[in-house]
Amino acid sequence: MPAKRSTRRTPSHDPIRIVPLNVAAAGQPLADAAPAQAPAVRMTYRGGPLLSAVEVFTVFWGAAWRQAPQSALVNQINAFFDFVLTSALLDQLSEYSVKGFPIGHGRRTGTTTITSPSLKSSITDSAIQQMLQQQLTAKKLPKTTANSLYFLYLPPGVRVVQGGAASCQAFCGYHNAIAGRIFYAVMPYPGCSGCRGNLAALDALTSTSSHELCEAVTDPVPGDGWYDDQNGEIGDICAWQTKKLAAYTIQLEWSNQAKRCV
Repeated sequence: MPAKRSTRRTPSHDPIRIVPLNVAAAGQPLADAAPAQAPAVRMTYRGGPLLSAVEVFTVFWGAAWRQAPQSALVNQINAFFDFVLTSALLDQLSEYSVKGFPIGHGRRTGTTTITSPSLKSSITDSAIQQMLQQQLTAKKLPKTTANSLYFLYLPPGVRVVQGGAASCQAFCGYHNAIAGRIFYAVMPYPGCSGCRGNLAALDALTSTSSHELCEAVTDPVPGDGWYDDQNGEIGDICAWQTKKLAAYTIQLEWSNQAKRCV
């Protein structure tokens, strides 16, 4: 489905891109939607690090993840990563390999559910960064390596605020870097039509997660890896275009070689 790209920032000043709302599902005019294929993509490598063998560690924040029905999603999301990190999706990213950063398969290094600090109904990106750093200091998360990627999932009813915009109002997920070396992705629960589309909750989460996974691998420090100043990262160009990979719904990603979303 077509989706509206975020225009709330100037990429040269702040290149963080988001999984935007599905405008058709959210009832916004299709005239505002991005074309299914960007007309003039200039995806170039900017010289920064890439995640050659990504090491995903999933973090589920909130007591709700220990109770049904959310507890079932924990196992399903972890199973998704166990599959996708050695799948054709990672093979597809090999075209973005550069000297010193040959992109190959990854692995899930573990998972945790945390209930402290407690969550409020709204949380900022800066608070998320602080929590991750506290968990790392306390050795409750595995030590950061050059390939570490912490995937943070929030429970229903928690709004994430990043860059002056909020989840389920302007975006459905994003990835970022702390001090250029701690890489993380944030997955608010898809509790609105704009972040669910016509998908089940698990499918919406795997689609959004695959979007951010591929972008984090190819552009872990937003704007310093593979990037297009007008269109963003490889997932932004193909937002809400999905396909099935085995049992899982994933998003199409931009291919420089094919010059289309694949």
